[in-house]
Order: sequence, then C-alpha cells, then structure tokens
Amino acid sequence: MTDEKAVLQLYLDQGRDAVLWKVEGLSEYDLRRPMTPTGTNLLGLVKHLATVELGYFGDVFGRPSGIPMPWTGPGAELDADMWARPDESRDWVLDLYRRARGHADETIDALELDSRGAVPWWPTGEVTLHRILVHVIQETGRHAGHVDILRELIDGSVGRGPDNDNMASHDESWWREHRERLERVAREAAR
Repeated sequence: MTDEKAVLQLYLDQGRDAVLWKVEGLSEYDLRRPMTPTGTNLLGLVKHLATVELGYFGDVFGRPSGIPMPWTGPGAELDADMWARPDESRDWVLDLYRRARGHADETIDALELDSRGAVPWWPTGEVTLHRILVHVIQETGRHAGHVDILRELIDGSVGRGPDNDNMASHDESWWREHRERLERVAREAAR
C-alpha cells in the first residue's frame, strides 16, 4: 500500500476494530464499572472515542455530523464523555461510535491530506487533515491500549482481535510463573 491516506486510515481502522472487539460479550456492569481510581471504564472509553472522532473530523473541518453531544460544550459535566449514563445503553454507545466512525470516514474520503481545518480548543488552531489523522490514530491507539488492559483485568482476554492475541504462545502456567518471576524481580529491585 503506497497511498499515504490509505495507510493512515488502515492504522486508524485497526485501533477502532480492536476497541470494538474488546467490548464484545461483557455484561453491562463490566462495561461500565470503574477499573481505576480515576474511573476509567470500557464503555466510557468508547463514548470518548466517538466524541473525539465527531469533533476532529466534523467541527474542525466545518463538517458537523448533526449527532447531538449534550455531554460536551458549555454547562456540560466535566468528563461526561468518559462514562455512560444508565439511559445510554451499550447499543446506543456502540451505535454512536459506529456513526462517528462513518462520519469521520466521509470526511477523510472527501478531503485531501493537506486540507485545512481549525481546532478551536488547541492554542495553535490551524491544522491539516494529515495532522488530525495522526492525532486521532495516536488517541485511538492510546485508548485501545487502555481498553486492552481493562479487558484483561476483567476476564483475561488480551490482543488486537479474535484471531490475533498479539501475545507470545505460552500456556497459562507459563504466564503465571512469568508474572511471579516479575513480582520477585520488582521486590528485589525495591530493596
């Protein structure tokens, strides 16, 4: 693949697909429960990524999606895009992410990499589609990593997709012994 925009979109899609795969098959509780002291949770990360795509590939390039986002803007609760209210179902959040993804893809298809936009919440303001693609790939990859770790903490699932765990081939006892060894090394280093 030599088309730079297609390569960038490929990496964006890989992150998007990993995020969607990681939330499959979990209970409402596991999708929503805060897994860190700051409240990070799986469904909230998906809602946040939808918000990111709607903002960066919509408003930044004068291509609003028309999808209401009452959890953003003046008067919105701080970090309301990082969790789902009880009335925001799993299906609703996943549909929001898919619609955001579709709108973003339309923007990516419609514009050239050097097309200009403006990010009102950045001090530098003016950007290109190329820069926004790189930024959103980084943001999606970062949060896909969070999603991967949270899912592993919930049920041990790891990897990038159902056919790619992206892990060395070892059995459960090898991983248990490996973790125990790392724990011993950490304790030894702390002395």
